Amino acid sequence: QVQLVESGGGLVQAGGSLRLSCAASGRTFSNYAMGWFRHTPEKEREFVGVINRSGIYYADSVKGRFTISRDNAKNTAYLQMNSLKPEDTAVYYCAASEAYFAGSKSDEYYYWGQGTQVTVSS
Repeated sequence: QVQLVESGGGLVQAGGSLRLSCAASGRTFSNYAMGWFRHTPEKEREFVGVINRSGIYYADSVKGRFTISRDNAKNTAYLQMNSLKPEDTAVYYCAASEAYFAGSKSDEYYYWGQGTQVTVSS
């Protein structure tokens, strides 16, 4: 069992930055691939990026602006979001997968956080 808790969301102006954190508890954090997704009423659940055993991968919509990292000693994953745009407004979720090479499909992830709202004003 893994519990995930996101934090760091909020309201920011376009062009600004936010860093989301995903604190994990439970089983060995380093064993899990950590993904980030976002949800809006229009796009439902959208893949943002993942850090897994083979590397770090991003959706085209965030590539070059967002950075995923993890600190296994702190059992925490991060999503650094720069150059934010109004279309980045969403509820952001972190998710953990036991699949070493988990990718962009939400059904690869068994554990999910509660989500944190990110709102980007124009």
